[in-house]
Amino acid sequence: MDVLSDAVAAMRTGQPHSARTQRHAPWGTRFLPQAGAGFHVVLQGSCWLLPARGEPIHLNTGDVAFLPRELGHAIADTPTTPLVEVTTPTGELPVPVAPSPTDGATTLLLCGAYRLDQSRPHPLLAELPDIVHLPARVGRYPALRSAIDLLGYELDTEQLPGASGVLTPLLDMLLLYILRAWYGEQPDHIETGWGAALYDPAVASALHAIHNDPGKAWTVESLGATARLSRSAFARRFTTMVGTAPLAYLTWWRMTVAARTLRDTDALLRVVAENTGYTSEFAFAKAFKREFGIAPGHYRSAARVQPSPAVVPAAR
Repeated sequence: MDVLSDAVAAMRTGQPHSARTQRHAPWGTRFLPQAGAGFHVVLQGSCWLLPARGEPIHLNTGDVAFLPRELGHAIADTPTTPLVEVTTPTGELPVPVAPSPTDGATTLLLCGAYRLDQSRPHPLLAELPDIVHLPARVGRYPALRSAIDLLGYELDTEQLPGASGVLTPLLDMLLLYILRAWYGEQPDHIETGWGAALYDPAVASALHAIHNDPGKAWTVESLGATARLSRSAFARRFTTMVGTAPLAYLTWWRMTVAARTLRDTDALLRVVAENTGYTSEFAFAKAFKREFGIAPGHYRSAARVQPSPAVVPAAR
């Protein structure tokens, strides 16, 4: 997998959800903070996104707003419209409100939520702003627009055969296209952060190498050779862009892979250790406990009994 896909997969804890909703002015909905991420796409009309921090954001037809860490927010026809608080059981979305011919201006939204573990966010997602706003622009983000159209179509025709098997991949695709569009929009002169790292040939090749084979006995020198840079030049370039030294990131990623494997599979501890670059279970257990503050076996047991994080509900 590539780095962007890996970063999302590392945080995934459940199935995403989405719904098309139609609202008529005046309307306003407030969402409580949730352990996940959510998005709103304006398909028709306009509305205001009221974040937990910062100024209101006006969303027009075609605009996409992604909330990578749900701190709580509201969405309404105007910034001053009274808000109704929405609470839903974990994993459920509210039923869209039926339109009324006597209501005011119509806004059609495509809203959704992702179950993501925010306790250990990948730095690629952690550096995102609270709101990723992608304004509609003619000719921009063609892949993202196509994913939105396909998702909207499937939500309108959920009774067709195969609908449940199509929606989840489309939502995954939408998330990756949102992130790709955001990072692709960053100015060329920015030399630090994951936006620079993903598009820098040297650093990106080293990141791909780490993600493709985290169990390999990587050194700064061998990663530098992959990046076609000297050891010192590579270490300096990687640290400047990613924000951490190459081997520190390698260790962090190994522990992330190990935690996901322990949580999601029944793989033997020996196998988990080997797949993440450790020659013995003892060395792996020591490194894991240093990173998480708990032994691998206890981590696995605790992860199996924890409830899934709540999702961000869609506007209704």
